[in-house]
Amino acid sequence: METADLTESNDPHVVSPAQGAELLRGAPWSRLVIVGDSVAQGISEPRPGYRSEPWSTLVIDALREVRPDLVHLNLGQRDLVTAQVRESQLKAALDFKPDLVIALCGGNDGLRKVFDPDDAERELEALFTPLREAAGTLVTSGFFDVIGNPHFDPRYRGVARERLAVLSQRMRSVSERLDGVYVDMQTHPTGREESVWSTDGIHLNARGQAVLGTEIIRALAVRLGNT
Repeated sequence: METADLTESNDPHVVSPAQGAELLRGAPWSRLVIVGDSVAQGISEPRPGYRSEPWSTLVIDALREVRPDLVHLNLGQRDLVTAQVRESQLKAALDFKPDLVIALCGGNDGLRKVFDPDDAERELEALFTPLREAAGTLVTSGFFDVIGNPHFDPRYRGVARERLAVLSQRMRSVSERLDGVYVDMQTHPTGREESVWSTDGIHLNARGQAVLGTEIIRALAVRLGNT
């Protein structure tokens, strides 16, 4: 099927809240906190055929089908590097007493003029460790491959692609050390499609949001033993 013909209802890479709820059956989580940058916040733009909702809405709707008592807090704020996420969001996240944390950040670290992978990994670990210890379940995610993003400045696309690949691997390493739930978006086929990207060249559009939400649900389902 051509991507132009896709809608949320026939997209093979998107689940509905009801399908998500089936994948999350038996989920124990009732207190969800989201931390991070613009990805966590859900900065997006509309795409015909898709709800103009951030990825978190799909996850929350699916979880609430299973856990009607779910409460949630999204602290995500655009333009922050990982150190700034830790400085501005960690205390509030811990004070919320979550049993599930979704931490989406790091991309801005990779897009800075100077990029140090070792420093980025240390910052990720400094943020993730207390969240994992407090919540019990921590979800992190790698980055979409920007090769299919025609709106990304072509002068920097190659460097950004390389850095985001490195960051994704470092993210995976930290997550695995902490027994976190890692969502591998680097290899997701939609990353090579224009149809998931906003015209600002940086953020996911409504389809990309739905794809990311779906992959978070699927990763949690694996952790639950439901797939």
